[in-house]
Amino acid sequence: MVETLNDSNFEEKIILSDKLAVVDFSAEWCGPCRMVSPIIHELGSEYEGRIVVGEVNVDENPQVTAKYKVRNIPTVLFIKGGEVVDKQVGAVPKSSYKTLVEKHI
Repeated sequence: MVETLNDSNFEEKIILSDKLAVVDFSAEWCGPCRMVSPIIHELGSEYEGRIVVGEVNVDENPQVTAKYKVRNIPTVLFIKGGEVVDKQVGAVPKSSYKTLVEKHI
């Protein structure tokens, strides 16, 4: 399951979670983002119950986007214990995301 995240629910859903969170920062108009989104959804299914997966629309959520200094999209942040433990900028193969999940899970 993939959570739709925004400026108001980000802390509750991600920062306060006791699990690794994988957060995709993207926008509807972004071509590479459309390539990454299905991969993020697959990770949400494969690791269901073990990680939290969410998506942030950068155009609609400027506060959380600025807080995490997201300047290029797609950017996928890996957050654990309220801290960013890893980051992937740009579209990469699913195996790259899985490696980072396994590293921090």
